[in-house]
Amino acid sequence: MRAEIVSVGTELLLGQIVDTNAAHLARALSELGISVYRRVTVGDNHARLLAALRSALSENEVVIALGGLGPTQDDITRETLAEAMGDTLRYDEAIARRLTAFFRERGVPMPDSVLRQAMVPVHGFPLENPHGTAPGLIFEKDGKIGIALPGPPGEFVPMVENHVVPYLRAKTGTRTIRSRVLRICNMGESLVEERVRDLMAGDNPTVAPYAKTGEVHLRVTARADDPQTADRLIEPVVREIEARLGDHVYAFDEEPLESAVVRLLSARRLTAAAAESCTGGLLATRLTDVPGSSKVFRGGVVAYSNESKSDLLGVPPGMIAQFGAVSAEVAEAMAQGARARFGAEFGIGITGIAGPEGGTPEKPVGLVYIALADSRGTLVEKNRFLGQRKEVRYRSAQYALVLLRDRALQAPHAPSTNG
Repeated sequence: MRAEIVSVGTELLLGQIVDTNAAHLARALSELGISVYRRVTVGDNHARLLAALRSALSENEVVIALGGLGPTQDDITRETLAEAMGDTLRYDEAIARRLTAFFRERGVPMPDSVLRQAMVPVHGFPLENPHGTAPGLIFEKDGKIGIALPGPPGEFVPMVENHVVPYLRAKTGTRTIRSRVLRICNMGESLVEERVRDLMAGDNPTVAPYAKTGEVHLRVTARADDPQTADRLIEPVVREIEARLGDHVYAFDEEPLESAVVRLLSARRLTAAAAESCTGGLLATRLTDVPGSSKVFRGGVVAYSNESKSDLLGVPPGMIAQFGAVSAEVAEAMAQGARARFGAEFGIGITGIAGPEGGTPEKPVGLVYIALADSRGTLVEKNRFLGQRKEVRYRSAQYALVLLRDRALQAPHAPSTNG
């Protein structure tokens, strides 16, 4: 079975709202074994929406429209989908009574336009929406399925999980599309592809690389008659990729790098501390976003000014005067200062020029020094990150996590404190 997702709303085209609903729905459809043929976004324009829906229906068995089910004039999905399906709408007395009671219980006058939401397909049925006023709609006509869902995520997500998934599961049986994502750090996309190129030639499972900021993802996807069979197809390919890429594979699926680092430090009973300048506490934020990070992250210092580098971390003022705040020497001293100040196994120092101002020919925007100090000494890496200020800062924190992970993998396990 093949589907198309049509997101409705001018606010989506203007970039005022990020369409997380379509991504959520696409994942749910994959789990059902339904291939998403195309995703389209259309503004609140009847002619354009009608053309998009008719095109989608001509090429797919299922078309799902997201948003535009409210009571106002620009909520046109209900009527337009009915027109595209060649269906008509009828007035549902039960929904009208529920809407009237909803407003009466809140002591709020009900505009007449609200009752537009009581219109449902003749060839189809409504979907209950206990979290809002607009019911979802399912059209079934001429071998095609049209589904209209409300836009607010608090209404959309429960309706997908509680109504749409069971309804479509009954149509598709147990057939599914399953994926496993391998997250890879400290290896570029081209080298990753080179290592797994032969595996990418397969058609079930398929292997596809995706470049992310500061890392690479490999998605392994299989189609099968049931989830268990799909997982059995995926597993040997995942194991083979792990064997080829080794420790560069840091986690699977949704686990971010900071979570993998905290997990590793915790397993080895190691601790870390940070001294940050250009990243402004981003590294500490990412680490402390992870539940349980208090066991491994001792603390951090945002030493943005030269004075704070000296006062809080013990960086000699003469060193800053001689080499500059953005230098290997200062990064090294910051890392050592953080390690000593917090009594951690690892100290991380980050200093650089995030931009867009402050760069010189000798020290351009994007130049970042990242140092890591431990009992074996201090390692300093010079980097030149591309991108705007936000990207430079994120890449700096990302690379610091990579460096911390690599050193933790090499470190001996700390002795247990248990008696």
